[in-house]
Amino acid sequence: MKLINESSKTKIVNNVIVAMLSIYGISQKRFNLGEPTLFHQVVTEIVSPVQEGLADSKKSLSSLWENYILIVSTSKENIVLKKQISRLENDLTTMEEMRKENLRLKRLLNFSDEIANQKVLAQVVGWDSANEFKVIRLNKGSNHGIKVMSPVITDHGLVGYVYRVTENYSDVLTILDQNNRVDVVVERTRTHGIVEGVFNFKCTLKYVMRNEPVEVGDKLITAGVGGIYPKGIKVGMVTDIKRESFGMTLSIEVVPSVDFDKLEEVLVLIPAETTPVSQENKI
Repeated sequence: MKLINESSKTKIVNNVIVAMLSIYGISQKRFNLGEPTLFHQVVTEIVSPVQEGLADSKKSLSSLWENYILIVSTSKENIVLKKQISRLENDLTTMEEMRKENLRLKRLLNFSDEIANQKVLAQVVGWDSANEFKVIRLNKGSNHGIKVMSPVITDHGLVGYVYRVTENYSDVLTILDQNNRVDVVVERTRTHGIVEGVFNFKCTLKYVMRNEPVEVGDKLITAGVGGIYPKGIKVGMVTDIKRESFGMTLSIEVVPSVDFDKLEEVLVLIPAETTPVSQENKI
């Protein structure tokens, strides 16, 4: 038994010595830094360009994908920005129209202070099918205090009178219609005459004697007779005079003070004998 123990001890000592020698050998090992062989050189020269090409391709594909993602993202942003720009442009257009409308309404309200009648502010919502503005439709009617024969004006001058009324709408016979005869005076000379509509947005001044000193550029205003129009409302301006060699009167062309092609808002004058309009429609 003693012999066996001594043999085991001897093996353990030998194993320890071998392990220590192995560790020492590994720690002292040096890599061979000599020249590569011909075969190694050939393989390196052939394989390396392929590896380099694969690396470049990978970079190119990666860059291409990144650019594609960027383009798609930019395209989406452009679509969103275009929609935003379009919406802002629409908002600006709406605001500009509101600004212009407010200016027109302000002029009308300032002008209306000079007239004693009660007034109803209305908008033009339609006109005759011939597109000559001989008849226009307003968005206010009897519910707003408007009556038949109510005069219609703007700050530029006379429009016409109401000849038909429903609860919420009114039809106006303008001075462009030959059936609407307006008694006027020449502002400069106080010469009387009758303005009638003819065609092409023009009127004619009738029943002016040949010896009257009417001139081109003279302004016409309402005479205040006939029971429809108040006195002193602008009607138009003389633009042409024909003095024929026969007849007792002049042929006078008149352009209305109101630009009917741009007419949007008007004032309806309520005659004094009518029932007062409600507070929400008074001006």
